[in-house]
Amino acid sequence: MATTAKKATTAKATSKPAQEQPKAQPRKGQLVGYRRVSSLDQNTERQLEGMALDKAFTDKASGKDTARPQLQAAMEYVREGDTLVVHSMDRLARNVEDLRRIVRELTGRGVAVQFIKEALTFTGDDSPMAMLMLNVMGAVAEFERSLIRERQREGIAIAKENGVYKGRKKALDVEQVGELVAKDNANGGKGRTALAQEYGISRETLYQYLRAATETQEAQRVARRSLLVGTY
Repeated sequence: MATTAKKATTAKATSKPAQEQPKAQPRKGQLVGYRRVSSLDQNTERQLEGMALDKAFTDKASGKDTARPQLQAAMEYVREGDTLVVHSMDRLARNVEDLRRIVRELTGRGVAVQFIKEALTFTGDDSPMAMLMLNVMGAVAEFERSLIRERQREGIAIAKENGVYKGRKKALDVEQVGELVAKDNANGGKGRTALAQEYGISRETLYQYLRAATETQEAQRVARRSLLVGTY
């Protein structure tokens, strides 16, 4: 009986301990930030403020605009093991379909996507619940943008009915635009940043005026040619 008990004790002492599950290793790679604001006047500093980013890309364009060169640059820059950090889902994508495409493309290359506002990170090994959250939160962001646009349209309609809506005030009058175009022609298209600063407008507004002037001049030339042809 004592021998049996001794064997049992020995077997218990020599049994192997249960293997511990391997802990998730922290991701290695760079933290790459992407910021987007809707206009040239909005400040991007509030997005990803205080985050120690290795590199950051910033677009100043509307969310519905497909031309987001800095987003494309960020997607080309990141490598496997990196994490693309974005303030919120609506800063990254135009709609739910666009959001799914971008996240799927990045995670498929081994790049994690982190959204600060939603407190969500996607790595490609995500559970069905995580993917459901991606679709739900993306849909909520898209719905919120639609509500904002609807309120803006309603506000403009009410203001028009009350006769108080006059639209956006033009930055320059016709005479100033003429001076602007003349100076740009005299400069040979150089020094446009300084020219925009001189008139207190953005570079984008400057280019809009120049494009409009070119289109007007072209239309005038076409009209003159038509008149000349009609006379013969």
